[in-house]
Amino acid sequence: MKAVRASKKWLGLLPAAVSLSAGSAFADYALNMRQGVTETSQAVYSLHMILFWVCVVIGVVVFGAMIWSMIHHRKSKGAVAAQFHESTTMEIVWTIIPIVILVSMAIPATKTLLAMEDTSDADMTIKVTGIQWKWKYEYVDGEAAGVSFVSSLHPDHNEARLLGAGQTTASLEQQFGDQYLLDVDKPLVVPTGKKIRFLLTAADVIHAWWVPDLGWKKDAIPGFMNESWTQIDKPGTYRGQCAELCGKDHGFMPIVVVAKDPADYAAWAAEQKGAADAAAASADREWSKDELMAKGEQVYNTNCAACHMPNGQGVPPTFPGLVGSAIATGDAAAHIDIVMNGKGGTAMAAYKGILNDVDMAAVITYERNAWGNSASVVQPAAIKAAR
Repeated sequence: MKAVRASKKWLGLLPAAVSLSAGSAFADYALNMRQGVTETSQAVYSLHMILFWVCVVIGVVVFGAMIWSMIHHRKSKGAVAAQFHESTTMEIVWTIIPIVILVSMAIPATKTLLAMEDTSDADMTIKVTGIQWKWKYEYVDGEAAGVSFVSSLHPDHNEARLLGAGQTTASLEQQFGDQYLLDVDKPLVVPTGKKIRFLLTAADVIHAWWVPDLGWKKDAIPGFMNESWTQIDKPGTYRGQCAELCGKDHGFMPIVVVAKDPADYAAWAAEQKGAADAAAASADREWSKDELMAKGEQVYNTNCAACHMPNGQGVPPTFPGLVGSAIATGDAAAHIDIVMNGKGGTAMAAYKGILNDVDMAAVITYERNAWGNSASVVQPAAIKAAR
């Protein structure tokens, strides 16, 4: 934090005219880099704008000199080229000036980069795991310690984008505005005014966690843990997306961060802990078929409909249908195994670390008894035993 502030202070000592021009002319221009809501993002923006104007000045001087020379010293005006091979003075000038420019930019840039990597003295830690094609968030410490959930594309957006949904550009704009494919079922909630350390990894392929308003992007790599941090001082909702091409549904892997003031965040954390305790307790009771079917339909539409379609027909041969399939109507243990552990060599993901016992039992029961299928009911206890 101190390094970021020092970097910004140093930047403020650069020519005031450059900074004022950058702020007034391009601050809200749609094609420009956004300023963001963190000190890091604003420091990066300041570096970007100052370097931009330095390049503009260099371009104007260089091309201006070239154009002026071509106009006023052209052959048609009788100009005769000077006969010399070198100029020590000019060589010194055009060596020293670029060095001064580079060094003057390297100092604040280095300070900003070092500050971006400094995750020490964090107030809380959140582990972020990229999963095809969703994000898992685990609160390691703080008021929400122990809370974890998976964040997926919002069911309404997911349904609208599926093959055969019959949506038009006009209907999508009317229904979702400019947030189409940028909303989730469960956003990441963080407190304002706290330094938050992120641990980023992936469960399958390389993903990249990117929220432009925070000012950085970090790869999530299987078997490797990256670190980053942020501090958001203003409550609000900030959106991003996976920035690494991670498979067929890469474009449907949004990120939503909701920053709440400390009091609202504490209430949210208490609510999440209560819900987690209730979910753990519900896994120990026997559920009725109707309860499992109702919950299973919700889980299926969120996690499975994109590949197997809402009607269970699938998109063969890549994504087989579930209507009357050997898996959906056969041995329950085999069905549990493929949902829990996935299937190598196919796009079938492993849901062992994504769905809890109740959700997994519900979705398997739904697949075994929807669309005319008629098979056994799977209880959460069976999922717990299979883990």
